[in-house]
Amino acid sequence: MAQADIGGTMIEAGILDVLTREREKALSAREWKFRIAGFGYGIKEVHGARIVTKLPQGTELGMLPPQFA
Repeated sequence: MAQADIGGTMIEAGILDVLTREREKALSAREWKFRIAGFGYGIKEVHGARIVTKLPQGTELGMLPPQFA
């Protein structure tokens, strides 16, 4: 099983802008995840925290801020 460092790594501002813009356009969380996958990003749940990953490698970019819950 993959390990995640959920120590609070911040996501780059440019990536956060893309995530925010696409969340505003999406009607549901499922649609949002589909939309961001088109940009090469994914969301992974680890111990109750949501981690943004780079697809297809699964490289962890940081924790998703609470406003995306």
